[in-house]
Amino acid sequence: MNCIIIDDEAVARVIISQLCSKIPELNVLEEFSNAMQAIKYLNHNRVDLIFLDIHMPDFTGFDFIQTLKDPPKIILITSDAQFAIKAFEYDCIVDYLVKPITLPRFEKTIKKAELFASTISKSHVNDKLETTSGYNLYVNIDRRLIKIDIPSIYLIEAKGDYIHIKTDDKNYTVHSTLKKIEEKLPHSSFLKVHRSYIINVHKIIDIEDNSVLIKKDVIPVSRSNRPELMKRLNLL
Repeated sequence: MNCIIIDDEAVARVIISQLCSKIPELNVLEEFSNAMQAIKYLNHNRVDLIFLDIHMPDFTGFDFIQTLKDPPKIILITSDAQFAIKAFEYDCIVDYLVKPITLPRFEKTIKKAELFASTISKSHVNDKLETTSGYNLYVNIDRRLIKIDIPSIYLIEAKGDYIHIKTDDKNYTVHSTLKKIEEKLPHSSFLKVHRSYIINVHKIIDIEDNSVLIKKDVIPVSRSNRPELMKRLNLL
């Protein structure tokens, strides 16, 4: 796996690099002392894994993750264990290592990353099989067929004879039903949480009582759909 290391402490970068050198499957491409340098690098290069420090000046590890549109696998490395619960709100985070890191613990983490990669790969295959148009959905708007990138959809709301499709870039109003579009979406990513709403479970920011927060939308979750939602989440 091609990987990069992001940590503002030079000693920490050396230690992580040394640990990586003991794992034949790992190939360290670059090391960065701040997140901005890494973002510029990732704009032109793809990696399989990122070793990421949480506490960095001006730009935290969580801030960094928020900037990534399609983040690779991430292993958080920090001296502070209090962020463990928050860390696992992110689907891309494989594990959470607390300094000092031992080789046996590091090896266990890499095995988890490899398993994670295998699971995600199978999930992507299943998603393509579940939709007739792969990662694209075509909708009829004003006698034009508009292509929508399925992973960009975070919310679909039913209103009368129409549905509102909200994506990261734009919103669409389509004459259709919630049931019809539900059949076109990959079930591993999308879930009907209420009679009027379908959500992308990977876009959830927060869950409280019987509602979820996605972007700035607070979506109600019906009592009958809550158990399935909880099963989809990677709970610690």
